[in-house]
Amino acid sequence: MKEITRINHVGLRVSDLQTTRQFYEKLGFKFLVGPVGPEPVAIMEHPSGVNINFILNSTDESPRNVLMDNSDKHTGYTHIALEITDLDAVEEQLINLGITITEKVEYEGAKFFFIRDPDENVIEFHKPAK
Repeated sequence: MKEITRINHVGLRVSDLQTTRQFYEKLGFKFLVGPVGPEPVAIMEHPSGVNINFILNSTDESPRNVLMDNSDKHTGYTHIALEITDLDAVEEQLINLGITITEKVEYEGAKFFFIRDPDENVIEFHKPAK
């Protein structure tokens, strides 16, 4: 469909808005609104235009990522990938913030690494090949 122009937002179910908000603010996201709507949802946006809707109806008492951490491989979205311009600078910032990098990969010139948010949702930081 030629009418699709971009991803509007990503929806993540989370267990606690305050904890989630503090974590994503460390990554540069700004709180816009929430909770709103029947789900309810809180919305944060990065200055780059990346928008995340945090769905606040989790019933899990201890977060774990059933798509990434189980031996059974269920269908579904596994992570969000954020494109970056300077891998080393982002890695240093994350380390200074006390955020653990869980995996590093280099593939055909592209370099990327992964972190987890407080609910174990996976975030990839991706530096494309030149």
